[in-house]
Amino acid sequence: MEVAEAAEMGIRSVWPECEVVKVAVADGGEGTVEAIMASLGGRSVEITVNDPLMRPLRACYCIAGDVAVMEMSAASGLPLLSPEERDPMSASTFGTGEMILDAVRRGCRRFLIGIGGSATNDGGTGMLSALGVRFLDSEGRVLSGTGENLSSISSIDLSGLDPAVAGSSFTVACDVDTPFCGREGAAAVFAPQKGATPSQVAVLDRGMQSFAELINDVLGTDISAMKGAGAAGGLGGAFHAFLGAELKTGVDMVLDAIAFDRLIAGSDLVITGEGKIDFQTVRGKTAYGVLRRAQRQGIPVAAICGRIEQCPEVENMGFACVDAVSGNLPLETAMRPEVAAANVAHAAETVLKRFL
Repeated sequence: MEVAEAAEMGIRSVWPECEVVKVAVADGGEGTVEAIMASLGGRSVEITVNDPLMRPLRACYCIAGDVAVMEMSAASGLPLLSPEERDPMSASTFGTGEMILDAVRRGCRRFLIGIGGSATNDGGTGMLSALGVRFLDSEGRVLSGTGENLSSISSIDLSGLDPAVAGSSFTVACDVDTPFCGREGAAAVFAPQKGATPSQVAVLDRGMQSFAELINDVLGTDISAMKGAGAAGGLGGAFHAFLGAELKTGVDMVLDAIAFDRLIAGSDLVITGEGKIDFQTVRGKTAYGVLRRAQRQGIPVAAICGRIEQCPEVENMGFACVDAVSGNLPLETAMRPEVAAANVAHAAETVLKRFL
């Protein structure tokens, strides 16, 4: 919102009576909860859950009516562990399930959940265990939801799944198209970043394949090659198979949640932005999500950014114009709040003059 307010200053310097609508947006990562709650209102809830290594942790999520907005990283995120503690063999998403269960008991029946930044590769078994699902080995022993136990799961007991959870709707922000298992699956692509050795990656992937086959047998849902199923170490696939979740790009989840299409209807110009606009912008970044929504309504979009990378992807993106604000300033200077605000205001002024 600080960026939007700076842009408004530049706009009003050119056209004081212009109608300006400011809205916070995000792409499923940091700031997602804040962006949605800024539009929906609501309140923050802080509870004690288990972190990835099953230690007590205070975690926050938000509630607006019967909607719960949360980020799994608040309970199961990689930043919660020191580099030495990272171990996807033993890390669990149990705490994420505890957040969901708490929200259900407070009356929430709709969930918007960002699943980026996980420390886990448990196929979602930790979360599901917290929600009442039991995973048993060949001798009928209940297994904890961790990566190392995936290969040992021989049966799934759904009888304890909380009915209110089963009856809730879930929309999950999923910004990777990684499948559940295989060469390009969750373990192969992301487990090394979470502390797995090459031999552990192999063990985890075998477990993911075994678990995917069991899910298909029990639920009739094949998530092994499903795009996004491997997000957060398989949590995306678990959400879809067990809870019927819809997997969306993060920015689309946020834009839908705040009724963005309605907010921009009838606008003459949309202004968005990003720190650096480059080839990655088209891969689910906020600015590109905003651009696509505005294009559907025939509204031109201007982008304000810190820097622009000259490449074919940027040239063909479809922005009516792209303005960089940092110029030749040293990065540390350009990122000072007062300098950035002044530069954004000036860029918005330049943009508006171009469209008048």
